[in-house]
Amino acid sequence: MPVTLDADAAAVYKAFQEAGRPAYETLTPDEARAYYFAARVVTNPEPPELAEVQEFAIPAPHGAIPARLYRPMRLPDGPAPVLVFFHGGGWVIGNLDTHDIVCRKLAHEGELIVISVDHRLAPEHKFPAAVDDAVGAAQWIADNAAAIGIDARRLSVGGDSAGGNLAAVVALAARDGKGPKIAGQVLIYPATDFTMSHPSHSEPETSVLLTHSVIRWFRDHYLGSAADVHDWRASPARAETLVGLPPAYVLTAGADPLRDEGNDYALRLREAGVAVTYRHFPGQFHGFFTMGKLLDQANVAAVEIGAWLRALNERDASCQTGRSV
Repeated sequence: MPVTLDADAAAVYKAFQEAGRPAYETLTPDEARAYYFAARVVTNPEPPELAEVQEFAIPAPHGAIPARLYRPMRLPDGPAPVLVFFHGGGWVIGNLDTHDIVCRKLAHEGELIVISVDHRLAPEHKFPAAVDDAVGAAQWIADNAAAIGIDARRLSVGGDSAGGNLAAVVALAARDGKGPKIAGQVLIYPATDFTMSHPSHSEPETSVLLTHSVIRWFRDHYLGSAADVHDWRASPARAETLVGLPPAYVLTAGADPLRDEGNDYALRLREAGVAVTYRHFPGQFHGFFTMGKLLDQANVAAVEIGAWLRALNERDASCQTGRSV
């Protein structure tokens, strides 16, 4: 189907084109990181007021994984539900600061604690380093739930783009006994299939900001070999079965090379008996979720995800206490 950008998305895309910013694939990873970091000032909305933001480190075999905890003004009584969030950026760019406002909004809207995890980046640390960090961080957070003040039984994972990929992989690993029990997964235009064989990977209308060529640049920096493409830890769509996974909120955008693989993943989850809420934003491009200052649909999505997380956690709390909903 033809893709028509919403008016505000078209204006943002035009502004990026006219700014003459170099394509990431023409830059070194460090240069690309600097450009991505600087863009947040222009696109991020004003943050909601929170009760606390705290930096800490998660121990790992290679050293410490930086993390940041967001505590909203409003939380349910008792140990709080938590969303472990993995930032996007193609496994090459992005950090805690590039997704700081997103995490603040999700904590506020979801009325839960958000813990953002800063996994190692490629090409310095190739696959599966980011996966190891994501799984290890989720396990450590669950193991230390009492000290953090969270309810490990209501631990969800989420992320955008590459972070959505990591969230899906953590959910799969946890299902198979290699991580903590996961209550839900929030997959925001997730990368699920490195074969890149879906039609949206070749349609001109989807090569907007996240272009087809820059996806290959990310892939080549992240993966160590051609065989990694078929490893479910890189391509969760390659998992043999999706049966037994936790409820999922899956978001896709119309002008996004990852659109079709996100849609297919949602369909496969549903066919496997997983409760799925699927939300498509036909007039937006990949990356819009972090651009709430310029794109109101980003704020709409944050509100909807927050409502989904609240409902999920309220239902789980009711089940734990034996109350009906």
